[in-house]
Amino acid sequence: MRSDAFIDAVHSLSKEKLEAALDPDVKFFSPVSFRSYDGRDLVVLILTEGPMKLFEDFEYVHVIEGPDEPTAALIFRTRVGDRWMDGLDLLTFGDDGLITELKVMLRPKSAVDAMAAAMGKRFEELGLTQPSA
Repeated sequence: MRSDAFIDAVHSLSKEKLEAALDPDVKFFSPVSFRSYDGRDLVVLILTEGPMKLFEDFEYVHVIEGPDEPTAALIFRTRVGDRWMDGLDLLTFGDDGLITELKVMLRPKSAVDAMAAAMGKRFEELGLTQPSA
């Protein structure tokens, strides 16, 4: 499946594998920001320094992907601190098999708030800002 490279990158916490799975012009839509983060370098930085470090007990529990579809839905369960959350990584692939768009959705709101606070702190440490609305 096309999503295998991304799943392997996430499970192995590999920056190099993540870079190899993403299109240079990938768009990342965070669950806490309306606008996208654009470009492989920025998206890799956000994912490797944010969720890949903050999420604990991360596990993909379902993968929904058709052989001829340009999308995959990866359903996961994880936690930040004592807040468990369910989430969805929605991947869109280009003709070359690289991910051109990544949308992340999370629930419940209390877990999203915990993740947003943790990510805000990481963004501050990294000198990043959220894209303007």
